[in-house]
Amino acid sequence: MQLQCNFLPQDDGHCGWYETLPPPPPSTPLRDTVQADWVVLGAGLTGLAAARRLAELQPQASVVLIEAKRVGFGAAGRNSGFMVDLPHDLNSHSYTSSHEADHKIIRLSRGAIDYTREIVKRHGIDCDWREQGKLHGAANARGAQALESFAKGLSSLGEPYRLLSAQEMKAVTGSDFYQAGLHAPGCVLVQPAALTRGLGRTLPENVRLFEESPVLNIEVGKPHTLTTAHGRVQTPRLILANNAYASNFGQLGLKGRLLPIYTYASMTRQLTAEELARLGGEESWGLIPADPLGTTVRRLASGRICIRNSFTYNPDVHASAGTLERVRRAHRTSYERRFPMLPQVPFEYTWGGALCLSRNGGSQFGEIAPKVFSAVCCNGLGLTRGTISGKLIAEYALGQDSDLLRIMLEQPKPCRNPPEPLLGIGVRSSLAWKEWTAGVEL
Repeated sequence: MQLQCNFLPQDDGHCGWYETLPPPPPSTPLRDTVQADWVVLGAGLTGLAAARRLAELQPQASVVLIEAKRVGFGAAGRNSGFMVDLPHDLNSHSYTSSHEADHKIIRLSRGAIDYTREIVKRHGIDCDWREQGKLHGAANARGAQALESFAKGLSSLGEPYRLLSAQEMKAVTGSDFYQAGLHAPGCVLVQPAALTRGLGRTLPENVRLFEESPVLNIEVGKPHTLTTAHGRVQTPRLILANNAYASNFGQLGLKGRLLPIYTYASMTRQLTAEELARLGGEESWGLIPADPLGTTVRRLASGRICIRNSFTYNPDVHASAGTLERVRRAHRTSYERRFPMLPQVPFEYTWGGALCLSRNGGSQFGEIAPKVFSAVCCNGLGLTRGTISGKLIAEYALGQDSDLLRIMLEQPKPCRNPPEPLLGIGVRSSLAWKEWTAGVEL
């Protein structure tokens, strides 16, 4: 079976998380023909976890991890840096769903955090790892009601939280914008590009990482063969961890089931000492809006502010220059609503990144062809769901069993989408409506 690549990853703006890191060492692109016991396609968080776990469980096996760009440059390094431990359903105004499903999501998410924490500590990965929880902020009465609903859901799950008044929110954020808030303590905040790059740098010795090697063709067979512009790699066992690009190859039952949804962020320059004093508040925090399509905000200990909002349906998995300029203007409006005391602080970076969603919240996890395994579609929870999916798909492929693996196997598969152009019309209309209803939360 031949799978042809339809489009390649693009730059999609200048990502502040990646650009503020020191330049990486030279890459090692794939050259010539390479043989390996395992190949993992995609060096995001899922692929990194899968390759690491394979190498841990089979230290004598050869593992190849192949990435189209540089590690940390793609979606894994472009998110807002929240390792969310609680339910985070983007289709629900209270982020939660059923109790049973929520408990299982919590177990998976905390499994990912525990696994990542151990790696970060063991290798001393400098990624601004902060176990300080996350804020949820409400800008109006409707948002405050959503937080009350979220709080009730957390109470019924037995999860701790603390409700915050407008004054308490200002004491943390320095902003008068939020009328109410909620603090949930279990979330971990990170610098996502630094975390991803650190995970790539500390892979076990039996993992060979090839960067800047976009795969143009996959031949599924005995062996499976992945071809790039300058080489190819052959393997009896393949793990697909390319998330939003999974349908790029018309990939083994995934075509017409995934939704590449882009979201966007802008990051300011570093604030001066005088600006930081004028802002006040705490030096580092992360805030998720009461409305899922509102504005996420990070204040970094480095003195920068990051704003994230705006969603677009991009089936070609690429953000145009015009779209980036439009969302940059939207970010400016959102920033000035929250930080009117700092009107002259410019954005230094603006970028987009792909979420991989399905209409029913399902994930493609398991064996999808003989000796071809898939762990794609994180539904907006890439840092945690991507990590645990990668770890568990490696264990699944090696015949292991665990409670977490059984939970993962219970998750629904992505449902089939309507055909284009109906799909595009429907998704874009839904996003526009949801952003409009978010109102001042943007």
